[in-house]
Amino acid sequence: MEVVYEDNHIIIVSKRSGEIVQGDKTGDIPLLETVKQYIKEKYQKPGNVFLGLVHRLDRPVAGLVVFAKTSKALTRLNDMFRNGEVHKTYWAITQSAPRDKEALLEGWIVRNERQNKSYFYDREKPNAKHARLRYRQIGQSVNYTLLEVELLTGRHHQIRCQLAAIGCPIKGDLKYGARRSNPDGSISLLARKISFTHPVSHKEITVEAPIPQDRLWQEIAR
Repeated sequence: MEVVYEDNHIIIVSKRSGEIVQGDKTGDIPLLETVKQYIKEKYQKPGNVFLGLVHRLDRPVAGLVVFAKTSKALTRLNDMFRNGEVHKTYWAITQSAPRDKEALLEGWIVRNERQNKSYFYDREKPNAKHARLRYRQIGQSVNYTLLEVELLTGRHHQIRCQLAAIGCPIKGDLKYGARRSNPDGSISLLARKISFTHPVSHKEITVEAPIPQDRLWQEIAR
């Protein structure tokens, strides 16, 4: 965990791939508790620390996670995420280059909770949710392509599912068609940038996550 922004109301951290944001059946220590402990120790707070979870990242994904340090910020941030007022940009290393250097991808996603997997359709289906994202190619190596993805809706596994649907599965993402896993169990998807109006001070906030210290990331993102 690396703190990339902090004030009285908000803390934004860059999580490592493999960390869970919220507790689950594994019993592993979630990022939520790690950040609480950081705040408790930094400010020598007695008793319980208030920390509101605003959104999540899949366990194998690295990058920015926003937490609220006050109830006022939590309520307003929840509304902002729900209303699409928070702009999120991701970087994805894919094992194939897309046909178009940039495009808007739009369609419908159905989540299968039993499989913990989403399926993409180009027409509406029962229980489907509309999904939109925009991508552009920003890097290339011998075997892989770097895409910048602007997430326009927030659906379950949306980027993973939609990129796989155009023949560009994310490196390491076996669930969505990658040829092989990454050695550390991660997938090569980074929550790179987040921009929003501060819910209390109303100033514009833009924060970027550091590039992972991985040879391919360092090569393709330079």
